[in-house]
Amino acid sequence: MTGLVAVLVLKASCSAAVVPRETSLVGDTRGPSPRSLSRDDLEAWLDGYLPYALERGDVAGAVVVVVKDGQVVLQKGYGHADAATKRPVDPESTLFRPGSVSKLFTWTAVMQQVEQGTIDLDRDINAYLDFNVPPFRGRPITMRNLMTHTAGFQYALEDVVSSDPKKAGSLAQYVSRRLPVRIFPPGEVPSYSNYGVALAGYIVQRVSGQPFDAYVERHLFAPLEMRHATFRQPLPAELKPQMSNGYGRASDSPQPYEIFAGAPYGGAAVSGADMGKFMIAHLQEGEYHGQRILREETARLMHSTPHTVVNAALNRMLLGFFEFDHRRRIIGHEGDSIWFHSVLQLFLDEHAGLFVSLNSVGRDGAARAIRAGLMNGFAERYFPTPPVDPLPALPSAKADAGLIVGHYEGSQGEPSGFLSLVGLATQVSIKTDPIGRLSVSSIEGSDGQPLQFEEIGPFLWREIGGKRQLAARVVAGKVVMWAEDGNSADEAYTPTPWWRNATWLVPMLVASMVVLLLTIIAWPVGAVLRRFYGVKLLPHGTAARAFRWVRIGAASTALLMTAWLVTIGIMISTFAVSSALEPWILVLHLASLVVFPGAAMGAMLNLRMTYTGRNAPASALTLLWYALLAASCLTLLWVALVFHLIGLGLHF
Repeated sequence: MTGLVAVLVLKASCSAAVVPRETSLVGDTRGPSPRSLSRDDLEAWLDGYLPYALERGDVAGAVVVVVKDGQVVLQKGYGHADAATKRPVDPESTLFRPGSVSKLFTWTAVMQQVEQGTIDLDRDINAYLDFNVPPFRGRPITMRNLMTHTAGFQYALEDVVSSDPKKAGSLAQYVSRRLPVRIFPPGEVPSYSNYGVALAGYIVQRVSGQPFDAYVERHLFAPLEMRHATFRQPLPAELKPQMSNGYGRASDSPQPYEIFAGAPYGGAAVSGADMGKFMIAHLQEGEYHGQRILREETARLMHSTPHTVVNAALNRMLLGFFEFDHRRRIIGHEGDSIWFHSVLQLFLDEHAGLFVSLNSVGRDGAARAIRAGLMNGFAERYFPTPPVDPLPALPSAKADAGLIVGHYEGSQGEPSGFLSLVGLATQVSIKTDPIGRLSVSSIEGSDGQPLQFEEIGPFLWREIGGKRQLAARVVAGKVVMWAEDGNSADEAYTPTPWWRNATWLVPMLVASMVVLLLTIIAWPVGAVLRRFYGVKLLPHGTAARAFRWVRIGAASTALLMTAWLVTIGIMISTFAVSSALEPWILVLHLASLVVFPGAAMGAMLNLRMTYTGRNAPASALTLLWYALLAASCLTLLWVALVFHLIGLGLHF
């Protein structure tokens, strides 16, 4: 079960629920009034937090940029861009990988083309492509669907990030060859899609007649005077000396430069100072030092057009921007490559912006915690909101809680391929107490215990003693979807069908593996004991062959399932989701086609022969064990069928 354990570890490290956006990791800085956002106060606060946090978390370096009212309040580097040579982080020239924050450049480029009339937000995207994206249930995808992550694409991981420039190919090759499976109707379910952003970038390339990276340089970076920014992969020679290394930990060796297969979704490299210019342009509704990258009305459209799927009380997706807190109008984007971890936030009403990027994963994923601490600490220190007043319990609380109790799957899963097995380990359960308060297995407090939520409106719950909210969409008296503030903009949870529900399937899988492993162990042990005591194996002929083959089947099934679990666990936990694994995956698929059905049929035949007496006379204990063995083989066959281990699909 090593692979399954690895998947669970990864889910814990990557879930948005681990570090709630509403939870400050640097203490409660709220006072009777906000602090003045001055350079002196900001620098003192950052100097008191970041150096210690980086050292404790084994993170090599970070850059922080804060802007307000069209000016830079502070831009400062901390730690090292090169841990070995002690090259410091220079906020002006050191390049960081902002990961998915790069998407904001792509969406800005899209909106430039919307201004020019070459892109219509609500037109079928096939009008702009040289290949066809089929409609789903009769409905085409629009650019608005791409910008709000509601195109309905299955999440794909294969070759999303690699260290081999040859794997990237051209943007045209990527989008035409890597079209994901469609799993939701357009516009209905939020599901984050890197592919969708790459497709939008390709459309910009098509309608503008310029390569995407060249277009961004000419129409965004040049007018904003962003001289230390690029989408080109690999990195241009003149920028290489200024690039920060990426690290697992600062104490480890540096990692190779990351190559994004679809550059528009994460391939930028940019300095902190240049990100400050981009923030100022958006905060000033498209203008920077007299240069315009967007018209005022276009910038306002991007910043204030929410797409509501579950409940408008939750944070929503805007046109390319995420709402971090719609109550105080904080929008932006987080970004994670394998090694770099970043965030950009715009405080629209305060005309302020924050950009943070760290160049290491850190010890136990420390970079994410440091980032969350800076985000929440900054907001509460300089732009605090009053505590949320408690509301009286609703009479419907107990009944409504009863409707939402159950197991759910996130919309960012991969239900059509073998990686759907990850979903078995990451299903989310919702429980209720006798008075109707909810707890969600994936939403924990700083003590590691699930938070509790109480209903404050019809199918709207708020964290007890906090601000975090979750809500459900109910149709015909049934919960069809729910989401929570931490990731409601790009992920919703839908009920898990009974046939792949972890409530019964995980215990069955574990018990089956135990039975199979005990059978494997008992085979040589029994042979040794029989030899020692001079006892002969009673079955002969067909019965003897069935006796041997059922044990061979048990061993093959257990080993094959272990191989699947270990493979998937290593792929996810090390991000080694590479097309180079396709030959091995094909081997596992072909083996699964033979082993799982064969072992199940063999175990059932052996049980039947034992029950009818065609084998040697069997004790009740032997009959029971063969029944358990047959049930175990059938369970693994069920898992192999439900989670697509039997099949020939290679893309993941």
